[in-house]
Order: sequence, then structure tokens, then C-alpha cells
Amino acid sequence: MFSRIWFWLFGLDDSEQLKFQRDPDRLSELPDALLLEILSLLPTEDVVATMILSKRWRFLWMMVPRLVYNDSNKNIQSFSGFVDRSLTLHKAPILETLHFKLGTTCRDEDIPVWIRAADKKSSLRELSIEMDTFSRPSPITLPKSLYTECRMLVTLKLNNVILVDASSNLSFPSLKSLELVSVKYPGDEFVNRLLSNCHVLEDLYVVHGPNSNVTTFTVRVPSLVKLFIMYTRHDVDDGHGFVIYAPSLEKLDIIDHQGILCVIENNMPKLESAALDIDCFLPGMILGSITSVKLLSLCLSSSKDIYPPSCVFCSLETLIICTCDKAWVDVLLCMLRVSPNLEALEFDQCHKPQELPCWIEPGLVPECLLSSLENLEWEDYEGTEAEKEVAAFILRSANCLKEATIYSKSTDPNEKLEIIKELSLSPRGSRTYQLLFD
Repeated sequence: MFSRIWFWLFGLDDSEQLKFQRDPDRLSELPDALLLEILSLLPTEDVVATMILSKRWRFLWMMVPRLVYNDSNKNIQSFSGFVDRSLTLHKAPILETLHFKLGTTCRDEDIPVWIRAADKKSSLRELSIEMDTFSRPSPITLPKSLYTECRMLVTLKLNNVILVDASSNLSFPSLKSLELVSVKYPGDEFVNRLLSNCHVLEDLYVVHGPNSNVTTFTVRVPSLVKLFIMYTRHDVDDGHGFVIYAPSLEKLDIIDHQGILCVIENNMPKLESAALDIDCFLPGMILGSITSVKLLSLCLSSSKDIYPPSCVFCSLETLIICTCDKAWVDVLLCMLRVSPNLEALEFDQCHKPQELPCWIEPGLVPECLLSSLENLEWEDYEGTEAEKEVAAFILRSANCLKEATIYSKSTDPNEKLEIIKELSLSPRGSRTYQLLFD
């Protein structure tokens, strides 16, 4: 097994592979640094097994900077015992990654022992703990020592676990990346304190599950650069939602089909890109805080109050509109009117289409079509009446258009040909643009 992986990594041909198979110890001629890099790509149980290869390999595995433990591996008779022994013997001064994939055999009391053993012997940089929800329906409870033992953590990933409260020492001074997926918290205040004490946090990824025990998820992190939020709860009421204060944010992604309330407490002057896939009655509450964005992707179920009256997206260069909901034509017009410098317009279909929209052509052509739009791209074009009218309006009105690319959703050659004919015969606002089909 090891040979096959090494052959692939080094790109050895058949003759070179044969040489290694006749004399396996030739691998030992490679420098330690390269061998450790290769070993770090293997499951830890396979890495430990290399100790039997020769004297050269006996202690080499102890310096591997990445350990991945998976208790679904059937080759390990006692998973807990294997983890205990290997962590006790491990001697690398810096442990870049410690990853646990846990299921039925892991006990709650094992985790604190393993975390303490790993951090005591090495400076742990990345810790990942994920539960297999199929083999173990109930999540595992993490110890308070998580907040005190791992002071050098740069990345922390938690999936389907329970966090316990801690009245003090709730701080990760070096943490830059945090992933929280289907985590159960002690409550709202705990989340607030946890995130507020991550003073250098830059990347936050949250999937808010049905058993979170949190009503208002508050993100007040001035250092935050990237934020991803997915809301998957179905038992929501008017009191549930998110509060965000992140003035340094550069990338924002929100997915919410439950219509929860999201309050952004500050403008985001550094925001480069944002993607909103939300079922929200008042999307303007979010859009009004991200007007400095340069790339914006929208999948909205309503165009009502899409933006405050004085809201203008002066920096917006690329706009992506999802065409799965009947409100997309209204969302499109709303955004075109307030995006005077738009250069690229894209249509995509993120979800299965619902009701067909109805297009009403505006009396005034938006400024961006007359003076700045250069590129149009349309994915999953079906040729519905609304799509034909929108496409004809843009092609006719866009004076600066350089390229328009249409990707037909139809698999029927005759339908595709008909679509090409219709769009090719549409009046052109720009005489020089290229109309491309796929």
C-alpha cells in the first residue's frame, strides 16, 4: 500500500517501480523531511505501522506533523488504546494537525486525555473533532480543558459536539480559523464570550443546527475577514437570528431558508464579495450594510424592501442573480438601478425553479446598461418568455457590451437551435459584442 502511494507521488514509471519493489529499502535513502511529508498524507494507523519496516523507520513515525485518527478503521482492535499509545510516543515539536473522526467506540472521557497528551508534547496548531452522526446519533461532550490546554491553536474545527460552559479562561489567543458545525452551546452568552475572546480570528464558518441551544447567535469580531453562516434549524420563531459586527470583513456568505432575522451592526467598507441565499422578507436590512461590495451573488425569495431608498452600490462590478424564484426579475431590476458601475452580469440557477416570473420592462434603462456593462453570462437558460424578454432587453440596451455567453439548459438540438436563432436576431445596443452559445 505504501509503495503504491509513493509511486504515485513521485510519478515513477514501471521500470522504476520494479526497482523499488525488488529493493524496498531504497525508500530509506530519501531524506527524513521528505519521508515525513509523505507519511503525513497517510492515515495514522498506517503511519505507525511503518515502524516494522526497518531500523531506519522504527522511530521516524514519531515525528510526523499530522495525525488523523478514525475509529471506523476495522484494523484497530482497541481504538482508544491505539490513540493513547501513539500520542504518548509521539515526539514532534510541532503538531500541525490533530484530527479525530469519532463514532461508537469513543468515550467522552477519552477526549480530554488525548488533547492534553497532544498539546503537552507538541505545540498543537490545528485541532479537528468530528462525530459520525450515522454510527453515533448522540454528540460527544468536550471538556473545559479545550479552552486552556490549546493556547497555540491556529485552527479549530468542531462537528456535532457539545461545548460546556467555562466561567473564565475562555480564550484562544492564536486562533485564526474556527469551524462550528451542528454544535450545541451552553447558551447565547457563551457564544458571545467565546467569539469576543478570539482576538485575532479571521475566518469563521458556522452551520447552525437544530439542537444549538442558542436563540441569538452574536458575532462581534473586529478582526474577522471571512464569515460563512448556514442556518438549518426548522423550529425557529421571531426571536431567533444572527447579530454581526465585523468591520474588517472581506467575504460574507449567508444561507438561510427559514427567514430568520439577521442584523448587521456596522457598514463593511472592506467587503470584496458577498453571497446571500436567503428567504427573508426584509433583505434590505442586510444589503444596506454591504454597499461597498464588489462581487454580489443573490438568491432571494422576495424583492420587497430589497434595499433602503438611498442605497447605492457604487463599487459593485459583478452581479450574480439566481433565477430559481419568480422574484428574480424584480430583484434584477432593483439591483441594476442602484449599481451604476456594474461591469459583469451573470444568471445562474442554484435551486429547482418554482413559479415562472413575469417581466415588466422598465420605462428608463438603468445607467449601468448604458455606460458600463461589458459582459453577460447566462447559465441554465431555458428560453421561457420572461428569460427571452430579459435577454432581449439587455442585449438591446447594453451599449458597452463586449461579450454575451448563453448556456442552454435544453438537451434537445432543435430547441437549442431555436434559442440561438431568437437571440441572434435580437436588436443589439452594441454593434461589436460577441454572442456565444454552448
